Amino acid sequence: MTASDPAPADSSATNQTFPAPTPEVIFLGTGTSVGVPAIGCECDVCQSTDPHNNRTRCSILIRLPEGNLLIDTPPDLRTQLLREKIKLVHAVLFTHEHADHIYGLDDLRLFPFRLGRPVPLYCRADVEARIRTSYDYAFSKREQTHVGSRPQLEILSINNDDPFEVLGVRVMPVPLKHGPHFEVLGFRMGDFAYCTDTNHVSESSMERLRGLDTLVLDALRFTPHPTHFNIEEALEVIEELKPRQAFLTHLGHDIDHGPVEASLPDHVHLAYDGLRLPMPSIQ
Repeated sequence: MTASDPAPADSSATNQTFPAPTPEVIFLGTGTSVGVPAIGCECDVCQSTDPHNNRTRCSILIRLPEGNLLIDTPPDLRTQLLREKIKLVHAVLFTHEHADHIYGLDDLRLFPFRLGRPVPLYCRADVEARIRTSYDYAFSKREQTHVGSRPQLEILSINNDDPFEVLGVRVMPVPLKHGPHFEVLGFRMGDFAYCTDTNHVSESSMERLRGLDTLVLDALRFTPHPTHFNIEEALEVIEELKPRQAFLTHLGHDIDHGPVEASLPDHVHLAYDGLRLPMPSIQ
């Protein structure tokens, strides 16, 4: 369903820089829900001068031949897009409804002017309900005071089991558990998969993740957590799936990039804000 009064295109739309022909993954944010450094924390990682230890809230952007595909809209989204010089977002996928994954949504407000249409949001019904509640003004029937005063959004429903197409790419949903009672989605595109905010992957979902080139997986900290994999648990999943390479994300402030990176298996790495990777096969 589309919000009323979509923003019109402007003359600058044809002058936007579109993605390069070679697909690329950009890690916009790799931190836990409070970010790193955490406010008021004086631990060594939060006080670190290593830029790899500065982690904004989790999100990635995939540059595809047909446009820029964003996964999640964290509260740091404006800063992330400016930092990485991303001029346009063509579509968004949502993993789940938590605040650190949706509360940057209003930062999409400029893009309908450049696209000439609302920004499409692909999400499950539970995420749609949260977005419509949290951003009720975007869907209000009240007359706008001026064009652009609210984001123009088109919500497109997805589910756990049916692949769908976005910007010319087939996306396979991967249901994941985020604690015992909450479900999120990972996404597989060709030989690449992104699975954040999880501490359990069912056998059926493991089957959807086999044969990967690149896996991005949640690994919050060293000690156990009720809703996230720790480092040891994430490494066990990686060992089972055997991707060519894996990157750990949603990292907390007890993960010191340099020493932890050096301790990992050769094919496993810590993701960090601003990391760019060639996108594996998306066919």
